[in-house]
Amino acid sequence: MSSNPVAVTVASLMPRAKEELTELVAFKSVADFDQFPREESEGAARWIAAALTAEGFQDVALLDTPDGTQSVYGYLPGPEGAKTVLLYAHYDVQPPLDEAGWTTPPFELTERDGRWYGRGAADCKGGVIMHLLALRALKANGGVPVNVKIVVEGSEEQGTGGLERYAEEHPDLLTADTIVIGDAGNFRAGLPTVTTTLRGMTLVRVRIDALEGNLHSGQFGGAAPDALAALVRVLDSLRAEDGSTTVDGLTGDSAWQGIQYEEEQFRKDAKVLDGVGLIGSGTVADRIWARPAVTVLGIDCPPVVGATPSVQASARALVSLRVPPGVDAAKATELLRAHMESHTPWGAGVTTEQIGQGQAFRADPASPAYQAMADAMAVAYPGQEMQYAGQGGSIPLCNTLAALYPKAEILLIGLSEPEAQIHAVNESVSPDELERLSVAEALFLRNYAGGAA
Repeated sequence: MSSNPVAVTVASLMPRAKEELTELVAFKSVADFDQFPREESEGAARWIAAALTAEGFQDVALLDTPDGTQSVYGYLPGPEGAKTVLLYAHYDVQPPLDEAGWTTPPFELTERDGRWYGRGAADCKGGVIMHLLALRALKANGGVPVNVKIVVEGSEEQGTGGLERYAEEHPDLLTADTIVIGDAGNFRAGLPTVTTTLRGMTLVRVRIDALEGNLHSGQFGGAAPDALAALVRVLDSLRAEDGSTTVDGLTGDSAWQGIQYEEEQFRKDAKVLDGVGLIGSGTVADRIWARPAVTVLGIDCPPVVGATPSVQASARALVSLRVPPGVDAAKATELLRAHMESHTPWGAGVTTEQIGQGQAFRADPASPAYQAMADAMAVAYPGQEMQYAGQGGSIPLCNTLAALYPKAEILLIGLSEPEAQIHAVNESVSPDELERLSVAEALFLRNYAGGAA
């Protein structure tokens, strides 16, 4: 790290950052209250509110959002006439999946091989700590030169839209000149990157019914319609022979014009097994940033252990469709539902239900805030030029904020580089990335306010 005073300060704060991230990761803040206690999420929200209060934020509040979760808000006033910057992160996390697959407990931050492991360490509790580090570094070096609003969401991973609806109902709350979304990541560790596009997403549950009840497969199999087999046919219809997504009426031939993702590097990042090919056509960047992608997230059917020789009467699945920029998520949802209904074989009964949706997002990298960030990144990452990349994931709030505040510039940075393995077992954060991005955010706020780096 450089001898820049802000960088020196951030470096000195890293032990404290680790302690705080340890405390925050310990909350099992999965916003699915059928699986995890509500108190875990509310405890994380209270922790963040207390941290903001300790930093001098005003109007700190736990926002009860329409989906039954809490987001945390605070306001830190800057000099008179200063610009306003909104900082965003989220404290809710994905379930740990198979806890036995974790090398160390998922809700205990553990240092190993130069990284800090724990669910949410990168996505996105580390983003909360990044914001705090940046502000503390500025306060120790002349003060924070802008008005700062911060909002930390409690249900981003669930896609239930609580904060989006709350923002729409309280449009003055999050107004800002620029918005920094701390929930993206560098293209690879050590390469400073801003994300300029996000795919949208829709979640649809499909159920197929074929019989009044299960039947003996020896007595009835071969003639009785099998709901599970029908579901397999439906799900298979969503992919072409090469694995490309095929939803009737949905185009899938867009091309990505920015930084490219080399296939061998992608295979390594995705941990593709030897001899297994990638799916789809076009460049890797085309496939993951510019085109739709369907994923079967789960199937309800009998498990192998304990299965009986039966023809299944009913079966259902949860299907995700990532929607590229330029495609309306609501229209994509209609097309996905119509496709599955029309491809159900044998006249079986089929019902589809939308359970989540978020629009895609495209930023304007020509705006002044991007130059301020590029200058900040050049100090935080000496010798590296800031890159522009897409992200296959979704942050539905981005489009809500863009619609509410069309004049605001929106930048996406964060800690979710490929080695972080977000949403998977053994998620981790690079403390070097946390340190450098905290420096970059602090210097960005100074540059954006018109001061020198």
